[in-house]
Amino acid sequence: MKNDKKELSAEGRDELLKTLKARFEKNKGRHKDIEWADVQARLEKRPEKLWSLDQMELTGGEPDVIGRDEKTGEIIFCDCSPESPKGRRSLCYDRDAWNFRKEHKPENTALDVAAEIGVEILDEETYRYLQTLGKFDLKTSSWVRTPADIRKLGGAVFCDRRYDTVFYYHNGAESYYAARGFRGTLKV
Repeated sequence: MKNDKKELSAEGRDELLKTLKARFEKNKGRHKDIEWADVQARLEKRPEKLWSLDQMELTGGEPDVIGRDEKTGEIIFCDCSPESPKGRRSLCYDRDAWNFRKEHKPENTALDVAAEIGVEILDEETYRYLQTLGKFDLKTSSWVRTPADIRKLGGAVFCDRRYDTVFYYHNGAESYYAARGFRGTLKV
């Protein structure tokens, strides 16, 4: 559901905070040395971040805290769903790739959806770090931020986990698959 104000109702905010807190407490290994009270205080000061987290939740991302930015002190949320978020699959990489397709265009692009919901698509380093916190994308794959030199040549990159190994692959940026989506991060 599109909300141009990018704010949640009081009831929506309370429900989301309840969901995030339960997930935070259930998965303490993802965020050692971070207290929920600090996370909640930061979220309450930034309602637009709550809206983005709600969008992550609504599209199947199961956002959770995965750490803190060492430079800024910000809390880092990431999509921690076991598979690539279901509501963010079947997307080509970016708008240029979408425009390149002559037929059978996907509904949207990974970078456009990320911008719409206010998150950053994971880079390879963050994707590999996420995989140290659990086993993700055992059946799906996720687009990751593509280096400019690869994108300039028409390619894009994605990652997944198979055979207990994280793989970094390439594909044409215009490709899209029902089992490929993207994961996002959000700093608060």
